[in-house]
Amino acid sequence: MLDIAVIEEPAAAESSLDPIRSRILAALAEPGSAAMLAGRLGLPRQKVNYHLKELERHGLVELAEERRKGNVTERVYRATAASYVISPSALAAVSPDPARSPDQLSARWLLALGARLVQEVGALLTGAARAGQRVASFGIDAEVRFASAADRAAFAEELSQAVAGLVGRYHDESAPQGRRHRVVVGLHQIPDPHPAADSHRPDAAQENPR
Repeated sequence: MLDIAVIEEPAAAESSLDPIRSRILAALAEPGSAAMLAGRLGLPRQKVNYHLKELERHGLVELAEERRKGNVTERVYRATAASYVISPSALAAVSPDPARSPDQLSARWLLALGARLVQEVGALLTGAARAGQRVASFGIDAEVRFASAADRAAFAEELSQAVAGLVGRYHDESAPQGRRHRVVVGLHQIPDPHPAADSHRPDAAQENPR
């Protein structure tokens, strides 16, 4: 089972978003048959079996084993991944395009960058899986608590200069065997998991991280 699988096909995305099927996917973190799942989820076995076949058709679940019980063969399924991410390519006609209106101070542009990241890395993972290879990647995840908006702006400026300096130092447009890589750095306020009752919109810090 993969840690994360990227769903790229529209039909597979639609299938995964069905409430019953999403419950089945979650339940199949541990392998189970239609009868076992029916008991876990409190659903009729026939209904579970139908949804299992649809999930299998879209590659979201797979056959783990077959068990012979008397004259009956029990099919045991498992999810193909522990969690799933739907790629923007599943909504290709309306997927966000960061090149449309680049703005370092826009939270929506940051979201478009994130969507492109999911789409591109998802495509790399799909291709690598078919070739039996791994994807070369690197990520940094950190949290910082700013004392003031001025500190946040200063941090963003220094970060921009540092990234620009590194890119300028290592970028080689003429390298014959070179491979292009994308560098994405984002800064955003962490959403409050328990917002106040009168808090209905992001504050200015979220909309303008600098």
